[in-house]
Amino acid sequence: MRSQELIESFSSIAREKNIDRTELGTIIEDLFLSLVEKQYGDALNCSVIVNIDKGEIEIYQEKTVVEEVNDPVHEIELEKALKVEPDLELGDPFIELIDPLRFGRRLVSAAKQLLAQKIRDIERQNVYEEYLNRVNEIVIGDVRQIHRDNVYVYIDQCELRMSKEEQIELEHYRRGDTIHALVKSVTMTPKGPEIVISRSDNQFLYKLFEMEVPEIEDGIIEILSIARSPGDRAKIIVKSSDKRIDAVGACVGMRGSRIQAIVRELNGEKIDVINYSTQPEVLVSRALAPSKPIDLYIDDEKKYCLAVFDDEDIESAVGKNYQNVNLASDVTNYTIDVVKKSQYEAEKQERKPIYLKQVTGITTRILEILEKAHIHTVQDLMNSPRDAILDIKGIGDKTLDKLVEKIDTYMEILHERETEKEESSNEISKSEEVK
Repeated sequence: MRSQELIESFSSIAREKNIDRTELGTIIEDLFLSLVEKQYGDALNCSVIVNIDKGEIEIYQEKTVVEEVNDPVHEIELEKALKVEPDLELGDPFIELIDPLRFGRRLVSAAKQLLAQKIRDIERQNVYEEYLNRVNEIVIGDVRQIHRDNVYVYIDQCELRMSKEEQIELEHYRRGDTIHALVKSVTMTPKGPEIVISRSDNQFLYKLFEMEVPEIEDGIIEILSIARSPGDRAKIIVKSSDKRIDAVGACVGMRGSRIQAIVRELNGEKIDVINYSTQPEVLVSRALAPSKPIDLYIDDEKKYCLAVFDDEDIESAVGKNYQNVNLASDVTNYTIDVVKKSQYEAEKQERKPIYLKQVTGITTRILEILEKAHIHTVQDLMNSPRDAILDIKGIGDKTLDKLVEKIDTYMEILHERETEKEESSNEISKSEEVK
């Protein structure tokens, strides 16, 4: 086999694998350097020049001219060197040409193995670089394999993996299905690049909106936040930089055309599009839709919100498995607690301080003693350890027991009054309903 035939056989393999000529030349150079090292034990004094166009391979081995050869890989005898170059002297460098065909059949076998390995490495690197540049892009592929925890999607013979966590829970995939998914991550492993795709990631929903709503791609409308329960419900906050363009309207589209296209892609996932507001109470109220709170108590510093709803609205405010309130919390970045109006009013009443001077039967002297100890309310007394109260001069065990007894009696009377008031209110309501 001549060098030209050898290069041609390599070229045909490279063409099948889409390896360009420059890369092929580098592979052949590495191949022969590897063969030289195996043959001679060292290739540091060798160089390989490959001319793909001419089909030529030249291997040069640099040696030093010596009187007596001790190292045939790095040295050449003066007498032998003078036959090639008569002007050489001891210590001069000598370039010896190695015939690549000297390696014979072993060359062909080793060449094919190394070439195949090099091509696999190049293919893997090319795939890795291609998909690394496509992270956060939506790709379209065909489902080829379905395992218990993974679905494998192929694009041009390239394998992409979608784990269970990245799938939409209620979706069922079958071999041959064509699906859209987001390239989530790309890592190089000993087996090659691992490309993870996702349909459950928030960014997948973002990209779907970007594809359907030109104003988002143009930067006129910005998606500020996304919260998803993949396959079931999602909430997104949008903002328009152009006052003439309604952000929610643009995302929904004429007669809902844009958002319906996204909902269909997500197999019916409901999407609430929320118009951004700089006022936290407005933003949180919108995020809690479809229910509307009657009161919001917001702590901006702690990013906390207590939302009060009419008793009949509390179920839709919370949502199934707390889904609505959890999504509202995630999308606004506020911790949101929801409470019934009746419950809030009751707790509010309980929180209202009851002063000791309101309690019937406590003497002025005892009140003055307790006030000097900074105990003014029933709550102050109940929250103080018994030993601490007994340490107060003028308060003994019997006095404290009588004090607690009078407070208990007073609280029972208050509770009875509240109950009677509530029952009376309910009777009035029923009477009005009958009328």
